Amino acid sequence: MALDEIIGHGRQLDILRQALARGRLHHAYLFVGPEGVGKRTLAIALAKAVHCAAGAADFCGRCVNCTRIADGNHPDVRIIEPLAGKKEISIQQVRDFERELNYRSFSGKRKVMIVDPAASMNLASQNALLKTLEEPPQDSLIILIAANAGGLLPTVRSRCLRIAFAPLARREVAQYLREKHSMSGDGVEFLAAMSMGSIGAALALDQDELVKKRRIWAGMVGALKGGDYQTALAAAEALAGKRDEALKFLAWAQSWYRDLLIYGVSGDGDALVNLDMLEQIAAQSAPAEIELCIDALGASSRAAAGIQRNLNRRMVLEKYLLGVVKGQS
Repeated sequence: MALDEIIGHGRQLDILRQALARGRLHHAYLFVGPEGVGKRTLAIALAKAVHCAAGAADFCGRCVNCTRIADGNHPDVRIIEPLAGKKEISIQQVRDFERELNYRSFSGKRKVMIVDPAASMNLASQNALLKTLEEPPQDSLIILIAANAGGLLPTVRSRCLRIAFAPLARREVAQYLREKHSMSGDGVEFLAAMSMGSIGAALALDQDELVKKRRIWAGMVGALKGGDYQTALAAAEALAGKRDEALKFLAWAQSWYRDLLIYGVSGDGDALVNLDMLEQIAAQSAPAEIELCIDALGASSRAAAGIQRNLNRRMVLEKYLLGVVKGQS
């Protein structure tokens, strides 16, 4: 595999290729964008390109350095993530990898540290990282990976070169599923659409389960009427039981209000995520409700971020669904 074989992200790849070719890599990058779109894949690919024996601002995937990085045992490349059973990257982990960065590299090339997810560093950990970002050791490369930059201190963000990642196109996700996972049939297009541009999400989705749950969720959302706060509270209670289920619902809700917005503005069904539910989307969308859809779309994203930060699920969902009901009043 080489950089050209990475799915999507042409602009981001061009930025990194040019930096590699000119020997002008920044000392710290912030890769920010939706979960599962390939940020970590590209970070590891960049580490391989730095260390590949073949050189040429790319990587071969076959040399000793490439294979050791792929296996996670290259002495000059480290991935920093929460330890097993922990939710945060501790200050001790940060201090340990900062100390490693100051050692001479085994290969004579850059020492690479990939922090994923960077937002799992607590405030103390982020403050500990600041000194290294301000005064980076020679021949070091730090890559922070985050779904959004909001969980990082402004001082941390400002010392990194930010590269933003967007969701992949539906056809790119479908191509990956066909070529890399030998999937076929109509289910490929369905999963690609429901993934919202995330290969990680597409691989994690259970098609049969998702079809069933979407019908339930669409029924819940469709039952929300202006002023009916009791229905909103009951829905929040039903959805708050499990963290993963709540996040899946909110991810679907974002796709639902996106579809209502697109169909309400254009009447075009081809760009919809929930294409198989076109009849319900057509019935619920209306040009007069565009502002409501925009508000609900943003609220869905904020609610998901709150649950990811381990805020009280029921309270987050109640606030979100009560807001939807209030907006319809």
